[in-house]
Amino acid sequence: MSEKLAEGELESVLKQVDWEKGGGETVPVVVQEEDGEVLTLAYMNKEALRLTLEEGTAHYYSRSKGRIRMKGEVSGNVQRVKEVKLDCDEDALLIRVDQSGPACHTGERSCFYRRLGEPKSTGGLDYSLNILKELQKVIADRQEDPQKGSYTSSLFAAGEEEIAKKFGEEAIEVVVADGEKRVKEEVADLLYHLLVLLRQRGVELGQVMEELRGRRKNKGSG
Repeated sequence: MSEKLAEGELESVLKQVDWEKGGGETVPVVVQEEDGEVLTLAYMNKEALRLTLEEGTAHYYSRSKGRIRMKGEVSGNVQRVKEVKLDCDEDALLIRVDQSGPACHTGERSCFYRRLGEPKSTGGLDYSLNILKELQKVIADRQEDPQKGSYTSSLFAAGEEEIAKKFGEEAIEVVVADGEKRVKEEVADLLYHLLVLLRQRGVELGQVMEELRGRRKNKGSG
């Protein structure tokens, strides 16, 4: 993208979009590769567009999950935004991107990979880590809006030392766990407490993934 917009300019740009047309607060987004290939159709709300313009990577609003997600936050197939266009009715967007890897959850380059009547792709990307993003959101909500009887809220109330202590205890439980079922249960507890600790220390899961991705690029397949 071109040079980032100043805050005042950004607000002005966001107001150009007619978010209310059609009875909703989202607009459809046609996503196009730089060479002209149409990759997918997605949706954005105002905050998703704001993040897209601020960070230079495509963020969409998932209507099924009810949250904003960065494209590639799990798979690593991010979209670097080169240009954002608004249609004549101001209720739809077209963005041109530099796509890293496949754009479709099936593993195909484009979501429009088949002609009408042709079978679906039998491939697919592993999105099982999406549950961590959903859990991260719940944890953030419990910190910002404590709930009576919530274990997560009680951890934040106890403070960082207690949170770190619980994470250490869960790590030991993983080490001594016996049997596949017990290992899965203890690792699940460990991941939950890790996300709480990350939240307490102001670190997002996506930042950890970026660190791992950077190491992967620097060290190859090692």
